[in-house]
Amino acid sequence: MKISKKINVARRIVMRFFTRNIGTSKTSAKVLENPAQIKRILICRPNGRLGNLLLITPLIKEVSSVFPNAQIDLFVKGGLMPVILENYPQIGEVIVLPKKPFRYLFAYLKVWMTIKKIKYDMVLNVDKDSSSGRLAVEISSAAYKFYGDAIEEDLIKNDDYDHIAKYPVYNFRDYLKVLGLKINTSNPVSAIDLKLSSEEIEKGREILNKKFDNQKKTIAIFTFATGDKCYSELWWTDFYGLLQRRYERDYNIIEILPTENVSQIRFKATSFYSKDIREIGAVIANTEIFVGADSGIMHLANAVHIPVVGLFLVSNLKKYQPYGEGSIGIDININVNKNCYVLEMDRILAG
Repeated sequence: MKISKKINVARRIVMRFFTRNIGTSKTSAKVLENPAQIKRILICRPNGRLGNLLLITPLIKEVSSVFPNAQIDLFVKGGLMPVILENYPQIGEVIVLPKKPFRYLFAYLKVWMTIKKIKYDMVLNVDKDSSSGRLAVEISSAAYKFYGDAIEEDLIKNDDYDHIAKYPVYNFRDYLKVLGLKINTSNPVSAIDLKLSSEEIEKGREILNKKFDNQKKTIAIFTFATGDKCYSELWWTDFYGLLQRRYERDYNIIEILPTENVSQIRFKATSFYSKDIREIGAVIANTEIFVGADSGIMHLANAVHIPVVGLFLVSNLKKYQPYGEGSIGIDININVNKNCYVLEMDRILAG
């Protein structure tokens, strides 16, 4: 392990030690008599991965619906969040935590001073296991602080509570009840949402049309993923051949390429490459279905509201599976027969 990684591991251990006993939302909560007094809110998700950032959009929409006149700031890592939330009108400042705090120590410390300095009415932590998120809530001067506490085990939970995009919403609703607010808890959690504009979708359609000289609909595939989530070239070559035999007569097949510009099928399919996630999303939005392993691009496809078939090898299916628009997650350890994936695709495409 590199020295820098060892330092980061040590930092996380130290952070967890010092934040493990930070207060809970419910013991410190007071009744919120007038929701209109909440003018500025900070949501804390100090993570820089595309998928994890997209997965908090349902919470952002939930907070916006409860406090429609409040500005929402974000505390995250990396530069993706402003791009993701480009069409979210209530978003104010995005506070970015450096990915390498020891290399950018001044910037790292400045973030914490900023959170302390800004006058927030409410600060929300998305993930209760995030030490940085809990610390941000603690050091803020907000009157209302939500540390991300889970709903108590003895209370009834929704069947989809384990999903990472949904339990922050359910936990937030539980906190609102503690504050004395009457809310409709029966509403389903909203979809992950990139909020593409009509102009962006039209541009994506033009890009896709230039790729093919026919009027057939298109299937999108994504053959890459990070680490153990990435299947072998042999696995994908076999599956791509199956897709060709089943669909090429009636559909185009396009491979969405990752930032690394690599292909597990050695670029055998027509492909699309871009570093602009909104442009990638717009192209995918014009396809009929997306198939790929658990990855940030899989969540991006889910966020542009087309059916997604997510193929899971090592990730927690209940926690990360795509939802909405007929989307499905498949555990390929259990469902090893690739023909089963095609049957699911047939079902979705028949729609």
